[in-house]
Amino acid sequence: MVEAQPTFFIPESIQGISYDLAGQVKMIWDVIKAPLIVPLLNIGVYICLAMSLMLFMERLYMGVVIILVKLFWPKPEKRYNYQPIQDDVEMGSSNFPHVLVQIPMYNEQEVYKVSIGAACGLSWPADRLVIQVLDDSTDPAIKQMVEVECQRWASKGLNIRYQIRETRGGYKAGALKEGLKHDYVKHCDYVAIFDADFRPEPDFLRRAIPFLEGNPDIALVQARWRFVNANECLLTRMQEMSLDYHFKVEQEVGSATHAFFGFNGTAGVWRIAAINEAGGWKDRTTVEDMDLAVRASLRGWKFVYLGDLQVKSELPSTLRAFRFQQHRWSCGPANLFRKMVMEIVRNKKVRFWKKVYVIYSFFFVRKIIAHMVTFFFYCLVLPLTILVPEVHVPIWGAVYIPSIITILNSVGTPRSIHLLFYWILFENVMSLHRTKATLIGLLEAGRANEWVVTKKLGDSVNKKKEEESGKNKIMNIMKVFRRPKFKIGERLHLLELGFAAFLFICGCYDFVYGKNNYFVYLFLQTITFSIVGFGYVGTIV
Repeated sequence: MVEAQPTFFIPESIQGISYDLAGQVKMIWDVIKAPLIVPLLNIGVYICLAMSLMLFMERLYMGVVIILVKLFWPKPEKRYNYQPIQDDVEMGSSNFPHVLVQIPMYNEQEVYKVSIGAACGLSWPADRLVIQVLDDSTDPAIKQMVEVECQRWASKGLNIRYQIRETRGGYKAGALKEGLKHDYVKHCDYVAIFDADFRPEPDFLRRAIPFLEGNPDIALVQARWRFVNANECLLTRMQEMSLDYHFKVEQEVGSATHAFFGFNGTAGVWRIAAINEAGGWKDRTTVEDMDLAVRASLRGWKFVYLGDLQVKSELPSTLRAFRFQQHRWSCGPANLFRKMVMEIVRNKKVRFWKKVYVIYSFFFVRKIIAHMVTFFFYCLVLPLTILVPEVHVPIWGAVYIPSIITILNSVGTPRSIHLLFYWILFENVMSLHRTKATLIGLLEAGRANEWVVTKKLGDSVNKKKEEESGKNKIMNIMKVFRRPKFKIGERLHLLELGFAAFLFICGCYDFVYGKNNYFVYLFLQTITFSIVGFGYVGTIV
């Protein structure tokens, strides 16, 4: 006996409504498609192609200049008056200038010992060095540990000062500004700044200070960052690829051609007179370092970037910390551009071409266009053209130019060339987050001044790996499963998941009806959006 299949009765009235609704939607779409949707999407394509060409020309310019710099430009030691400061038994330390070292901190439990130890290990006469630990920690236990560590080094004869404030007003900029007000700082000529996770080598000051001593028009010497945890996980590998291009190309080109680049906020030495002349530290944006650099440059000061002078540091190893950092790094420059563009235009102390470089290349293309074109073109406009086949995107704009830009971006990290394709997909996903932050900065919206300190893990990850390789490996794994690191609300990112669904629909439509085979890219991009949306980028590799 064959079992009867269940049947469902749908009233004809409901069927009629559904058919009528679908028909009405199709009719509305057909009515507005030709006169409205197609022209608007065509305009979007033209704008995105124009932005792509702007970014392409910028990357090509950078590529040509960096080749010329590497082949023909003399080293900074040859371009500037550079004389190493020699130890002299008869003169003692009198030929060494007074240097202040500032270490701003905020609840840095994992890294405070390493950063303070590295600063105290600098090879510089003790009577010519002041180390200033600017602790804005809110955890009393951590504040006590940092203070005890400072006292321990002070007992060894080092001039180290532990400074706290009543409030965190101005965040890092406020701490640095307050630190320069103390009487014992007034005799210092230069200030070296290191974030809490930075570990300068002992010869750092001996290699950097001579540029400032021999060239009175130089305000800043910037060192390159190196990353101690670049191999920790896939997320840190992606960051290394992006930052290596910034340090190996962008900073080098800016230093060699216009003697201007954005201060990276750490691993640099400033002439205190230049800071004062530029108006001091300001907290009007979340990129106080870039703000100071632009203001100093407008007053005629020059900067030097030393790619060979490297300082170890730490990359964010969790997606949550990375997103907060990228929001600050994207929102801050856009907000600063809004505040300073007319000041740059009206400035009469710098050459016309330098103003063009700062406004167009440094700010507009790199800090605004680079984020927006990646998101709007490859994550929004291009998928929409699949649903509206009347709109055509030329192959040179959809494939050739992006491929060349990607190749030029990848030259900074050749060891990760095998990760290049996933890096493209990941950067496309992050462009959504960066574009949102850029618009917030340009419009000066609610989160424009949000400052969340990037959490550092120090050597805790390595320690954890060592523990898991020992006898208690199983017990440690069980603890990890019993105590998840993230709450569901913190891990899920609904905007990314929404775009994953949108791209999946576009990919399915292209698979069935399309002619350009974009669905391969769209499905891979869907997977990457989903991974980020569920917060699983920081998987250990």
